[in-house]
Amino acid sequence: MRLAEIDRGDSLGNRLLIHFISLVSGMRLPDAARAAFYHRDFLGILGEWTQVAMRDPSQWSVGERELMAALVAKWNSCAFCVGAHRATSARGLTRATVDAALADYHTAPLPLGLIATLGFLEKLTRTPDDVSAADAAAVLQAGVTREALTDAVAVATVFGVITRHADTLKFALPTEAEFDKAADMLLRRGYA
Repeated sequence: MRLAEIDRGDSLGNRLLIHFISLVSGMRLPDAARAAFYHRDFLGILGEWTQVAMRDPSQWSVGERELMAALVAKWNSCAFCVGAHRATSARGLTRATVDAALADYHTAPLPLGLIATLGFLEKLTRTPDDVSAADAAAVLQAGVTREALTDAVAVATVFGVITRHADTLKFALPTEAEFDKAADMLLRRGYA
């Protein structure tokens, strides 16, 4: 159950901001942003963490990190986050590449280091108790640096939290066109 204040805004200022953004964008403000306005004390910190994982300097491109987020969302069965990060990833990679990776990243046209990293993230997401040093060593042997693997783990970790938050609050699913508009906003505005 989600409080009505999350949908409409819990203060006059938030109500006006939600209305204004929805009006200017020509679409309903996604639930992720609505929840962030309502839960600033919690989601402000989560937004800062997400901003660092997704936009700070990294050996991974923004598109690659967004793809990691989309795949973590897929493995956690979070349709909202799959749609949001699929659209955002497609801004840095091609839509065909992103869709191929979501269908089967093992055979998608991705660099070998990214495929190895996605395999590690899948195991970390689905069966974390089974992750071993040998799994990390295999990624490093594929040419991924320790720093890049650490960055990827940060993406998977933060989206492990975000996907559960989105599903708990039953985020509404925008249309594909709305996800595309939201992706443009997310790339301009960021997460924090």
